[in-house]
Amino acid sequence: MNAARFTAIFVLLTSFSWSQQYQYPFKNPTLPVEARINNILSLMTLDEKVSALSTSPDVPRLGIQGSGHIEGLHGVAYGGPGGWEGHGLKPLPTTQFPQSVGLGETWDPALLQQAAAIEAYEARYIFQSETLYSTGRRGEHWRREGIVIRAPNADLARDPRWGRSEESYGEDPYLVGTMAVALVRGLQGDDPHYWRTASLMKHFLANSNENGRDGSSSDFDDRLLREYYSVPFRMGVTEGGSRAYMTAYNAYNGIPMAAQPILRDMTMHDWGFDGIICTDAGALTNMVTQHKYFPDIDLATAGAIHAGINQFLDNYRAGASAAVEKKLVNLSEIDENLRGVYRVVIRLGLLDPPELVADSKIKGTTPAWDNEEHKALVRKITQESIVLLKNEQQLLPFDRTKLKSVAVIGPYADQVALDWYSGTPPYAVSPLDGIKNKLSGARVEFAHDNSSGDAVKIAHAADVAIVIVGNHPTCNAGWAKCPLPSDGKEAIDRKSITLEQEDLVKQVLAANPRMVVVLISSFPFSIPWTNEHAPAILHMAHNSQEEGNALADVLFGDYNPAGRLVVTWPVSLDQLPPMMDYDIRHGRTYMYFRQKPLYSFGEGLSYTTFAYSNLRTSSEKLAPDNEITVSVDVRNTGSRAGDEVVQMYVSHLNSKVERPIQELKGFQRITLQPGETKTVPMTLKASALAYWNSAKGTFEVEPDQVKVRIGSSSADIRLERVVNVTANRS
Repeated sequence: MNAARFTAIFVLLTSFSWSQQYQYPFKNPTLPVEARINNILSLMTLDEKVSALSTSPDVPRLGIQGSGHIEGLHGVAYGGPGGWEGHGLKPLPTTQFPQSVGLGETWDPALLQQAAAIEAYEARYIFQSETLYSTGRRGEHWRREGIVIRAPNADLARDPRWGRSEESYGEDPYLVGTMAVALVRGLQGDDPHYWRTASLMKHFLANSNENGRDGSSSDFDDRLLREYYSVPFRMGVTEGGSRAYMTAYNAYNGIPMAAQPILRDMTMHDWGFDGIICTDAGALTNMVTQHKYFPDIDLATAGAIHAGINQFLDNYRAGASAAVEKKLVNLSEIDENLRGVYRVVIRLGLLDPPELVADSKIKGTTPAWDNEEHKALVRKITQESIVLLKNEQQLLPFDRTKLKSVAVIGPYADQVALDWYSGTPPYAVSPLDGIKNKLSGARVEFAHDNSSGDAVKIAHAADVAIVIVGNHPTCNAGWAKCPLPSDGKEAIDRKSITLEQEDLVKQVLAANPRMVVVLISSFPFSIPWTNEHAPAILHMAHNSQEEGNALADVLFGDYNPAGRLVVTWPVSLDQLPPMMDYDIRHGRTYMYFRQKPLYSFGEGLSYTTFAYSNLRTSSEKLAPDNEITVSVDVRNTGSRAGDEVVQMYVSHLNSKVERPIQELKGFQRITLQPGETKTVPMTLKASALAYWNSAKGTFEVEPDQVKVRIGSSSADIRLERVVNVTANRS
């Protein structure tokens, strides 16, 4: 019996079997995914198909309940400043981690994956429950939907003026891609059959300006598309397994992203993507009114469907119905697009019996977020996110046994400022509270500012002063409003990167030279005076419910900081190209930055010291289809246990095309006890050294000499070794 005949008989027999158990074939979980989708589409009416192009692919007549979208960049968002709780509902408390920039500054993808798993657990817990614990009471009724989570933001923070820098893991494609993969894997889980939640990456692609974003175009060549801007998204799809993403408002080379051919040509054809592609809210209309790419909404809707869009966050229905009626799109196109939606629905287990889906009924005697393990992980990841930028004469850590009085000063000392995409945390420990918790035997005094001379007064009388400055992530203002020029958020880019509160730093330092500056910010600030004069400087991101406890752990030596910066901090805006210049070769990011920055990509200090030695490679030659192992020994040469982030960069010595000054190709965060040595191995694949050959339309590994550079930051390279990339395959 040939294979085709056997398959036909098998399908016939199983069809008879499931027809006895299920009302419709698509309800049979043993059928192949595509066969189930064929059946769904064959049963749906045109109106139902048009309706399913929203973010709600429900078909009530057939008993199909899908999932809507929720926000979740650093914790489930059912509340917060953005009002994500939903119309008529109260905010629902959920575990809140640091902003994405802070998660990136951990340089710890394994820990990020754990955090994402907690977020996914809470999202599924809420999704499968109708009656939940809330605000200390049981029995309150909530209707929540959403296990398609709009995270991570895989855009690259190429410019510190970008108002949404806080949402990105950084400026480097490999780092951002690695962290994005970790978040995707954590959100989706490791069950081979069902995802816990679906990770919907945003915003595809090259979306890093807010001013004019509704009609702007990000312009650059094919090589930067393939080698830089698309890399984190590609990694999220091919390595992380994400099967959902959102298109950006902007155009790429003049074509709005919601109608860009690369949605099919690159993500589907080259990467194998086959899931949800949704517009951003308002992007459909923008293609007519802002980009003026289409003359009317009917053609715009047809253009989006042609490009592969299968979910609209817009008022699209009239345009979609008209596009079908006018034969601007074929029904077969809509069917093909909807396949991606129902693949995700099936992977979430939403069509299958609950007993088959382990996560469909997450139960507990207390809410998912009222969990000590969750709280402990938030504290750990917040500790790891803190970056020590300066520590002159080892002022830090403070010895709390010798302190009788501490002055805590600054507008962000007594609050945990939440960002636009935050949820509502079940509790929040401010820096002031964290310091008080740590110093039961010392007097802690607080001043918001020095408007009445209070800051100088308490600083002068204290043993040490802690000044907490930075930005407010929502600018403490309404939509599209930021009173301070150095602030930014969604819809507003920063006009300045100068810290307005630096005068407060100067005043306090004059009163007490034993002062530490804690910069809690969503993005870089230009602080050359503070860097020159303040004895100690820390950076951390906003939003963690354990912000104050983690900061106090670092200030008083219960945790040794090892966070690393994820973007280049310039001395001033004079060091940057114009905001809308998307060609990073003109001097953007550490890869092409040719001046001395204030702080370098990958920079961060420790309370201990580390020595690097014995750099070696498993081979001196690297074939185009092969890989080598790069190893280095790292020793803790100080008296305190601590983490080191070992970073591997490469520089091309003889490339026939323009390459970056150096590129990150590997990193590991390791923990070492005093005197301990560890060998740190990192894999270097030849494919990671390829460039995009535009003429051939493919990545190409060229014969070359590549300098492998190992160090503690992009500006602190300890060891180097040259590897020969050969023309011959192994």
